[in-house]
Amino acid sequence: MGSPLLSNRSGGQRLGITEPISLSGPTEYDVIKTCELEKYLQDAGLYESQAEAVRREEVLGRLDQIVKIWVKSISRAKGLNEQLVQEANAKIFTFGSYRLGVHGPGADIDTLCVGPRHATREEDFFGELQRMLSEMSEVSELRPVPDAYVPVMGFKFNGVSIDLLYAKLSLWVIPEDLDISQDSILQNADDQTVRSLNGCRVTDQILRLVPNIQNFRMTLRCMKFWAKRRGVYSNVAGFLGGVNWALLVARICQLYPNALPNMLVSRFFRVYTQWRWPNPVMLCNIEEGSLGLQIWDPRRNPKDRFHLMPIITPAYPCMNSSYNVSASTLQIMSEEFQRGSDVCEAMEAGKVEWDTLFEPFGFFEAYKNYLQIDISAENADDLRKWKGWVESRLRQLTLKIERHTYNMLQCHPHPGDFSDKSRPFHHCFFMGLQRKQGVPVNEGEQFDIRVTVEEFKQAVNLYTSWKPGMEIYVSHVRRKNIPDFVFPGGARPPRPSKATWDSRRAAELKAASSSQVDKSSEGQGTPDEKDDGRKRKREEEVESNLKSVKVLAALPSSTGEAQESALASDATNGAGDIGHDVVQNHITGTGGSAYGKPSGSVADESNSREAENIAIEKITSVPYVGHQDFSQELDELEDDVQQKDKYEDTAKGGKSPPMVSLTSNASSTSVTSSNGMSTSVSFYTSGDLEELEPAELMAPPPIVNPPAPPTQRKPLIR
Repeated sequence: MGSPLLSNRSGGQRLGITEPISLSGPTEYDVIKTCELEKYLQDAGLYESQAEAVRREEVLGRLDQIVKIWVKSISRAKGLNEQLVQEANAKIFTFGSYRLGVHGPGADIDTLCVGPRHATREEDFFGELQRMLSEMSEVSELRPVPDAYVPVMGFKFNGVSIDLLYAKLSLWVIPEDLDISQDSILQNADDQTVRSLNGCRVTDQILRLVPNIQNFRMTLRCMKFWAKRRGVYSNVAGFLGGVNWALLVARICQLYPNALPNMLVSRFFRVYTQWRWPNPVMLCNIEEGSLGLQIWDPRRNPKDRFHLMPIITPAYPCMNSSYNVSASTLQIMSEEFQRGSDVCEAMEAGKVEWDTLFEPFGFFEAYKNYLQIDISAENADDLRKWKGWVESRLRQLTLKIERHTYNMLQCHPHPGDFSDKSRPFHHCFFMGLQRKQGVPVNEGEQFDIRVTVEEFKQAVNLYTSWKPGMEIYVSHVRRKNIPDFVFPGGARPPRPSKATWDSRRAAELKAASSSQVDKSSEGQGTPDEKDDGRKRKREEEVESNLKSVKVLAALPSSTGEAQESALASDATNGAGDIGHDVVQNHITGTGGSAYGKPSGSVADESNSREAENIAIEKITSVPYVGHQDFSQELDELEDDVQQKDKYEDTAKGGKSPPMVSLTSNASSTSVTSSNGMSTSVSFYTSGDLEELEPAELMAPPPIVNPPAPPTQRKPLIR
């Protein structure tokens, strides 16, 4: 890589809703580490070849020609005069990772076809255009999904995967230089068109709001790779998807506009480790607009108050792109952010390299107990539809388990799916289960989620396109019994001989605790208690953030100017002054080497870090609007009293539904599958982590009535 890349925005334009934390430029160390990062990403195969890039361009050009032919054809068929037929036009836009410039080899291209008012979605797009594509030899694997929330047509064109959306505008003629970033483009548009346009509008706005596109792209490519390796890349599973990571990275670029990717990655973890969720992440102020479309506003929309990790899209209508995040997945991501921050600190101290940051998360080694959700169908097409539906509902299972166990059981959904090659038309999903850190183990305490699992299955089976053969089974499986087909090559790997960062970290914490106990006087606690206390403290910090009664949100008011002024005042008086003055003085110094390897005294480095943390604290905790108390029930959890009665009747009839009941001490965890087999496990304290251990095989007790709720107010996620 060449010389340091400074901001490509001229005129000192400020991007974001607050002042930057630092305007410091890169050091020589940053340049070296950024070059190392770029080489690491290239060696990991994250960049496509020039030949593949050219082929993608050719496919997009050909697709644009096809939709132009299509719109003229349907215009003539609808009886329009020859002049309107000749003027009829349609245009292809791209969005997502391809438009952002962070796609990898073999990635699909998200595309949008914009057509005129007389080209309908149902008859023309999913009718005539679909027929045209199906007759082309270059097109394969055509998969129209007209009834999706955002209707899409998926296919491969000359081997390149395409996801094609459609937006019908209120224009008779689509100009070739159409600017879809203008809000007026949404005038008289139906809901499906607004959603389809949203992807392109958000992507383009992100690129406008980052100070340096090249640095943004490398940092985003790095963070997406990291998220996939650590198992937190999946919107549908309750983690974050591509647009979420893009928005988080873009905000860091705004806060450090002149930094190189090496520092941006480090500050990404530092900022979001300290972020006070549910304060929202925003790239710009939220505008109410003039079209009356619903925007993210916790003051007006009750559902918005339940969002745990709001990441707001910058294009009108501004929405929360991360509403799928649950308490469990937020906790998991918070722990991963902390791990990333620790690794980056060790890297700055020269103790580790980039490969440590990207060590894959050992999901099937992390827990002792899992839920296995198996699905099957009679043919490939039915399985594809059934899989998509079940996958979209898995988040409901996580939410139900959290609520029905009073947030004392943590669920970790695996973001991927697995297939047993020996079983045709079969897929399965996994969830790791463990008692939440800090929850005391009380004798006789039981967490029975049999009814919860049955509720989930009943809801899934309400699929409107259900066909015979579409089946779902939920069962409990212990770590040692995880099926081999989930592992690479279909074989269970041996215990890793090489210590990972996570294993070394755990060993260091345990050793430090033991050493401290040896030197301590009475009353200091055991190593297990001390280590558990650390974990509990980290979790309490997350919970305390969720309990915050204030949410940072530059929301529309009757006077937008006053709102902007108020927020700017909070930001600049707090974060702005410290970020630009204190941090500038402490971090930049005379040599400007604060972001490189420590070159000054330990005291200077400590002061720099402390000043920067103060700036981050100010920016991440600017209050604006109250957040909803989580004592209210989540609207998304569709509880049906009649369904519960059915479960009770089923139990009275002698049929135990599939269940997992988590207990302490001698109590058991039982799972009954459709064939009547059951297994059991119990809670025991094992070292520094309370985990589930195997117990004797036993049949689950019949459920006459669901467990009565405790008399005291149930614990709530804060």
